[in-house]
Amino acid sequence: MDDADHEAARRELVAGLRRRLDVDERTLAAIESVPRHEFVPERHGSRAYADRPLPIGHDQTISAPHMVAVMTDLLDVGPGDRVFEVGTGCGYHAAVVAEIVGPGNVYSVEYVPELAEAARERLQRLGYDVTVRAGDGRTAFPDEARFDAAYLTCAPADGIPDQIVDRVRSGGRVVGPVGRAGTQRLVRLTVGEESVDREDHGGVRFVPMQ
Repeated sequence: MDDADHEAARRELVAGLRRRLDVDERTLAAIESVPRHEFVPERHGSRAYADRPLPIGHDQTISAPHMVAVMTDLLDVGPGDRVFEVGTGCGYHAAVVAEIVGPGNVYSVEYVPELAEAARERLQRLGYDVTVRAGDGRTAFPDEARFDAAYLTCAPADGIPDQIVDRVRSGGRVVGPVGRAGTQRLVRLTVGEESVDREDHGGVRFVPMQ
């Protein structure tokens, strides 16, 4: 496929998401802006714009575009908001969020060093100013101020760790899957001064958090 074919496939994907999902146009514009084919292994390039997850190596996947759209929309972020991502993977989701919040505002941690390095190089090559580090999401970026929002692209079995929730300011949101395989749910937490509100947004399937 050449660039024109990729752009046409991306427009078709977004048209389908617009019919199926109740998400903000900013979210759809971000999905349409990011060249997903650059983030999938070459052998899966012909399926880059299918609305499905694809393997990226190391037993990890790139999430389906509809799931990226739903999670990004639930974050409810805008230009200038600082966002913490747990699970960089190939960097696709970080690029979508960066389209909304702008350069220098996405901080991402990846447990698998090889994926972190590849994602960092890929994002830089494509012009995305995203800070990527290898490490554990519970302890990453300790010197950064609290974030406006955070999300996980992997599922902790027993709920989103307090160490991640505590990295988000009061009024901010944390979005991610929780639970074991077969029983995972997508949740959004809204952080308050003294409590955290939880919303359930349906069943999902994600790789487990390491």
